[in-house]
Amino acid sequence: MNSEKIHSNEDNLNVLYEDNHIIVVNKRPGDIVQGDKTGDKPLSDVVKSYLKEKYNKPGNVYLGVVHRLDRPTSGIVLFSKTSKALPRLNKLFKDKDAKKTYWAVVKNPPPKEQDELIHYMKRNPKQNKSYANIKEVPESKKAILEYRTLKKLDNYYLLEIDLHTGRHHQIRSQLSAIGSPIKGDLKYGFDRSNKDAGIHLHARELEFLHPVKKEKIHIIAPPPKDPIWDAIMK
Repeated sequence: MNSEKIHSNEDNLNVLYEDNHIIVVNKRPGDIVQGDKTGDKPLSDVVKSYLKEKYNKPGNVYLGVVHRLDRPTSGIVLFSKTSKALPRLNKLFKDKDAKKTYWAVVKNPPPKEQDELIHYMKRNPKQNKSYANIKEVPESKKAILEYRTLKKLDNYYLLEIDLHTGRHHQIRSQLSAIGSPIKGDLKYGFDRSNKDAGIHLHARELEFLHPVKKEKIHIIAPPPKDPIWDAIMK
């Protein structure tokens, strides 16, 4: 689906899909999905402002947050526009019936061109970091993803990742554990940060059954504009 650029009075919002029940946007690196202790304006508020303006709505606009992306990550974020759709979408994600595909740019090639990674993730809330262990440890959760190498650039590799579990910082931590930290991800072992404080991890595709129409929805999000992503998209 083609993305259309929406010019709101206060923010540029990249809307990938919208109907009466759902809205899907392409998040920029650095945007937060929901409000946090930073007090920065979250994407959910930007979407509400867009809906209020587009439909000339008086009063509060309903918007349900279905899932989140880490602040430095870019790509697909799905919101519910109705209270009818939200619990159904929540169930879809809980039951793992939504297929999520990510792109990650790494400098060090992974040990194999493609593989399934299974780790046991343990979160450290004080550090806001998760550690990937080969064996089960107390209070750890099983994490599974599959990756394949899609493209080799001069200095980097593009990996495509199918996420089978949704753990905290899962892709970032698991790729770091096999020696392939994501470009710009200082927290997980990359040697320097990106200028925009983002990382080269992008929620590229989302496939799910529409919560009301029961039709299959397949969204593809173009990555942010920068020299590396531009080279990948050539």
